[in-house]
Amino acid sequence: MIFSAVSWVAIYFVVWWTTLFVVLPFGVRSQAEDGDVVPGSEAGAPTRTRVGRIVLMTTIVSALVFGGIVLLLTQEVFGLDDIPFLPKFQHAA
Repeated sequence: MIFSAVSWVAIYFVVWWTTLFVVLPFGVRSQAEDGDVVPGSEAGAPTRTRVGRIVLMTTIVSALVFGGIVLLLTQEVFGLDDIPFLPKFQHAA
C-alpha cells in the first residue's frame, strides 16, 4: 500500500478540517439579517448555531473528497511522482 493507516487518517483529518471551513458559512444567518440583534452582541453573530448539521455536512463532503484522493493515489491514475515540485527519487538497483 502506498501509505500506512496512520497516514490515511492524517490525510482524512486534513481534508475534514479544510472542508469544515468551506462548509461553515453555508446557511448561516446573522442577527442583523434576521433583524433581531441581542443587546451586547455583535450584529454579525449567527442567529442559531447548527453544529450538528455543519459536522454532518463536513463529514459527508470530506468523505467524498477523501474517496477521490484515495482512488487517485491507489489506482495509479495520479502518483506522487506526478507532482512537479516534489523531488524525484530513484530506486536503487
